[in-house]
Amino acid sequence: MAAPPRSYNPFAADEEEAAEVAAAGGAERQRYLQREVLRRSAATADSTARSLALLYESERVGVAASEELVRQGEVLKRTEQMVDKMDQDLKTSQRHINSIKSVFGGLVSYFKPKPPDSKPEQNGAPEYNAHSRLKEAMMSSKEQESKYQESHPNLRRLDNSDNDFSRTDSVSSVQRDAYPKNQHLRAYHQKIDNNLDEMSSGLSRLKNLALGLQTEIEEQDDMLDRLTKKVETLDVNIASTDKKVRQL
Repeated sequence: MAAPPRSYNPFAADEEEAAEVAAAGGAERQRYLQREVLRRSAATADSTARSLALLYESERVGVAASEELVRQGEVLKRTEQMVDKMDQDLKTSQRHINSIKSVFGGLVSYFKPKPPDSKPEQNGAPEYNAHSRLKEAMMSSKEQESKYQESHPNLRRLDNSDNDFSRTDSVSSVQRDAYPKNQHLRAYHQKIDNNLDEMSSGLSRLKNLALGLQTEIEEQDDMLDRLTKKVETLDVNIASTDKKVRQL
């Protein structure tokens, strides 16, 4: 019986099989890691998209609150005009009462210079100008209304482009080199970057909107204080006029 060659290794077949299993396991692990990276990138892109939708929703609510605040300012302006008109009418009534109480009231009133005629009240809503800071912020936010409709789950258009990987071809070569080589992963990274850039712009618009609201509220607070003083003065004058009428 011939002896086996000296270079023969009885465990060579097992080692080759183990190497093949290890290589297959490494390839499978690599594919698993690739799928995991894609899954997490997709989840991150979806998360930034949801955050962006919430940002658009907050901006829409801020615009609605701003419009309501402007309408409130118009009401305050109209109320102030009515109080001024009532005060002017009350002063005219007081002059007539004083002329009636005096025997020589007619002569005094004849030689007394007439007060300047008040301007007639304009028809329609009074002209009210909100603060320029608030108006500019509202205009900037209203331009994003279409983006809000696209991002809202109930208003989103059917041609959703979240998974449109062909859009990555429009980026420059320098930007393309900064993203991964995998087409799908590159598209997710670009989507995340675009969402983050838009979130930064949206937060800036929300800040301007909040500052505009603060300025408008401060101005309306001053208007309320001024209106309160006018109403208090008018109430005192009405009581004084009523007392004079009762003494006739």
